[in-house]
Amino acid sequence: MIPGPGNTSQEFELNIYEVSQLTFYLKELFVNDPTLNDIWVQGEITNLALPPSGHCYFSLRDANASIKCAMFRNQSQESNLLSNGTSVIAHGQISIYEARGDLQIIVDSIYPEGIGEREIRLNQLRSKLEKEGLFDQSRKRTLSSFPRKIGIVTSPTGSVWHDIQTVIKRRFPLTEIYFAPAAVQGIHATVSLNEALDAINFVDDLDLIILARGGGSLEDLDAFNEESIARTVFASKAPVISAIGHETDQTIVDMVSDVRAPTPSAAAEIAVPNVTDLKSNILSYNHRVFTGLMESIKLSRMNLLQLKERSLRGKPEFIKFKQGIDDLTENIRRILDYDFKTKFESTSSLKLRLNSLSPIATMKRGYSIVENSENGTVVTNAQGLSKNDEIKVKLHKGQFSANITSTQSDRKSR
Repeated sequence: MIPGPGNTSQEFELNIYEVSQLTFYLKELFVNDPTLNDIWVQGEITNLALPPSGHCYFSLRDANASIKCAMFRNQSQESNLLSNGTSVIAHGQISIYEARGDLQIIVDSIYPEGIGEREIRLNQLRSKLEKEGLFDQSRKRTLSSFPRKIGIVTSPTGSVWHDIQTVIKRRFPLTEIYFAPAAVQGIHATVSLNEALDAINFVDDLDLIILARGGGSLEDLDAFNEESIARTVFASKAPVISAIGHETDQTIVDMVSDVRAPTPSAAAEIAVPNVTDLKSNILSYNHRVFTGLMESIKLSRMNLLQLKERSLRGKPEFIKFKQGIDDLTENIRRILDYDFKTKFESTSSLKLRLNSLSPIATMKRGYSIVENSENGTVVTNAQGLSKNDEIKVKLHKGQFSANITSTQSDRKSR
């Protein structure tokens, strides 16, 4: 308690801070101030120090004041810009170096004086999105090797849409193409691109999206450097291939997308395989498989023969048994041959006997068969015929009819 001035009976309480408490309190004030936590400062570099640690220390001054700055090793990519007397624009946050109570700027990026407002805004957005992880390689997705459905977001006019279709249909005609037209430059481009990307993501089982635009000036690519487009690409359900402007141009969308292509046609080539190459690879694979299979069969056969030889070697009882089977087989073959020969000869003899008894064989020697035309009976005795009876005479070749004029019986048969 301290007595009040001029009145020893009045006392009041003082809040007394230690120096370290004060500097910590001031630092917390700066950290929680949104303006001082994200500030751009222009000035001339003085008192530059580059210690072996890799950190950079310097001051920024104008005609009326100066302020100390620190840029740590992980932020010092632009250290080549640092030299005493150089005018720069620095971005960072106001802080207090607690040990000495020094007011300073913790610089995270620095640019030469004269850089445009557009470039500063882009660098600031890149820094913000990078800290949020939108550019991380670990979150970039692998493209399907054989995409069945591809979405295209680009302008419906111009050559880009036509070129992408041509390449895809030539290389892999099995792919289905879905088109979401969008404005790719102008004041309405940002809204149009966001809507097209959202719409194409409603296609079921979409394998990937190509977001493309032809070349143009840096200002023509402004829509692809907007934060909203970057976040829409990042949130896409299907992987995104970006092909924006020329190969030398790199937009925020290129940094967020899963794959960046130098041109729209190159994006189409990245998206789908070449069916001609696939056929060649399949034929080559089939040849390798067939060759390997035949080699495997050959090796297995050799192994089997070697195993058979080893199994038979030193086993005379098996060899004797095998020889007995061979002898038995030969005996059976001989018996069957003899039986067949005997039966064939017997059949041939019987055939000759039957042929000798056949009326056809007899008729060949000049004899004929006489039938009564009226009842078809065979005439064996002339007594069975009368004058004017009609008979049919069958010869070895052909037949004829005749009428009986007279008959004569064989006297020996009486």
